[in-house]
Amino acid sequence: MTTLDVDHSSADALAFSERLKAETDAAHRETEQSGFVGALLGGKLTQAGLAALLGQTYLVYTSLEEAGRAHADNALVSPFLSDDLLRVAALEADLEFLIGENWREGLEALPATERYVARLQEVGVDWPAGFVAHHYLRYMGDLSGGQIIRRMLERAYGLQTDGLRFYTFDGIPKPKPFKDTYRANLDALDISAEEQQKFIDEVNIAYRLNGDLFADLEGNIESYLVK
Repeated sequence: MTTLDVDHSSADALAFSERLKAETDAAHRETEQSGFVGALLGGKLTQAGLAALLGQTYLVYTSLEEAGRAHADNALVSPFLSDDLLRVAALEADLEFLIGENWREGLEALPATERYVARLQEVGVDWPAGFVAHHYLRYMGDLSGGQIIRRMLERAYGLQTDGLRFYTFDGIPKPKPFKDTYRANLDALDISAEEQQKFIDEVNIAYRLNGDLFADLEGNIESYLVK
């Protein structure tokens, strides 16, 4: 792949991965303020609250990973794809552990999840860079903050492997080298300056969609509170 189509006249020009992080930081921080997630990590919810979160997450990842399979032969997308990242099977195992083998029977998409999945279906297949934007937010988040979440859930609910497989990447024992390679691939994306900005805008949209999903879960938080 060629280098980014950007102006390198300034020695201080940010690499695309650095610019991406900087220009989505506000949306990222806003999403982290979720009251539902805060209560969950603080052990204030029952395990049904964790199952509710993972159920909606399963619907999102099912759509995301379907789009990934559609892009398997795309030269722009393929450097980011790795079987070691895939989460659907792990989510299925977690949901079966937390709810039981009939967990699918009660799973319904919340309105925010429906909007999230619709967005993935809108951009995920027809716009390769847009797919990478959503892929970046989800999996890089899973390999970063997701690991902190896993440790907090272990402490809060006494879980080890079962129930937390979503946050466990057996095929990536050292996340940092993997993330470094991922960022290098972002920096090497052969897209125009205009599409770079669209990519950044899409990541911000994805953060808002995540925040809306958390807000929908919070709307029913009373049913998950530890009595």
